[in-house]
Amino acid sequence: MKIVSVVGARPQFVKLAPLSQAFHSRNGRDGSIEHVIVHTGQHYDSDMSAVFFKDLEIPEATYHLGIGSGTHGYQTGRMLEGIERVLAETRPDIVVVYGDTNSTVAGSLAAAKLHIPVAHVEAGLRSFNRRMPEEINRVLTDHAADLLLAPTPSAMDNLRKEGLESRAVWTGDIMFDALLMWRAVAERRSRVLGRLGLSPRGYGVVTVHRAENTDDREKLEALLAVFTDISRQWFPLIFPVHPRTAKVIRELTADVPMPAGLRMIEPIGYMDMLQLVRNARMVLTDSGGLQKEAFFLECPCITLREETEWVETVVAGGNIIAGTDPKRVKEAVASWEERLAGTGYCVETDALAAFGGGRSAEQICDALCAYVSEVTYGGRESNLERTRQKSDQCLPTEAVAEDCADKDG
Repeated sequence: MKIVSVVGARPQFVKLAPLSQAFHSRNGRDGSIEHVIVHTGQHYDSDMSAVFFKDLEIPEATYHLGIGSGTHGYQTGRMLEGIERVLAETRPDIVVVYGDTNSTVAGSLAAAKLHIPVAHVEAGLRSFNRRMPEEINRVLTDHAADLLLAPTPSAMDNLRKEGLESRAVWTGDIMFDALLMWRAVAERRSRVLGRLGLSPRGYGVVTVHRAENTDDREKLEALLAVFTDISRQWFPLIFPVHPRTAKVIRELTADVPMPAGLRMIEPIGYMDMLQLVRNARMVLTDSGGLQKEAFFLECPCITLREETEWVETVVAGGNIIAGTDPKRVKEAVASWEERLAGTGYCVETDALAAFGGGRSAEQICDALCAYVSEVTYGGRESNLERTRQKSDQCLPTEAVAEDCADKDG
């Protein structure tokens, strides 16, 4: 069986790592999977790409398209052309796409137009904000895909509401797998705290990269102002800056020195980021992946958006939606500070159940193999249906799922 994975951005590399290891483990038993990795080059900077492949021990990409940056139309069009060429050459049994980037939608469209089955890892997520490019990519990919691999109960509920339940399997969240796999390794390997002169719980972590925040000058200026206030009133902030965000900030602040408490640094690798978040007092971010990682690491989180697709983190009390209004952001920081000074914060075991038990990669591998087997051989009650029934038995209780769905709106 030949599987093509299409990736291009750092969150996708994190998702790819556990699944690549699951394929390797299965091949150790029966040698049944040929895994072809296609890197679109959406993230091409070494700090955004190569370091992740090295840290996470991902095999070198079989094909590197080198697309680079550009407008959505330019980037997606170039990817479609390149991925189509690779798929025509390799003729895989199934194409796996990950998350919600332009690489995701380009991979799904290229495969669908060649009548090659598509599986979507992290299917069913919805922010219900169509102004987000990521939301458009998610919806289009889910409706084009043949196998929908949902990370959470609320994602399954979204797919059910859109009439896609028959294609969906709940697998748990593969980024939870990655964190469980690499957390202890990061603690041993990473020297980021010493390198930056940081003490545990003595700093906060900031990331901003969403177009809705970086392309709106007023929003970005307001965020920089509130980060300055937080760094002066509560604790210093470490800001690993996405290259696109860095370019905009340089234009905004060319003649304005940044306060000493707001430290902008280059992007960092996965291991360093895990250690940075694990030891932070809190995280302020517009990143979906970082919201989850903060939650898994029991680090208080403030989301700099008006909504989140990871509603389970909010329901469990580990994430405050603050948007970009300075008053609301500072109120969220004050709320966390009060809580930390009082009862503290830890993630309940039941809350983590919504993300699976760290076996998502294995579940996804099973579902892919079952789907290809069903398409190839057909007929009898399918292996995929048995896989789906097995995953359904592991779903959190209906009460937990309904609570998350209600919160999701």
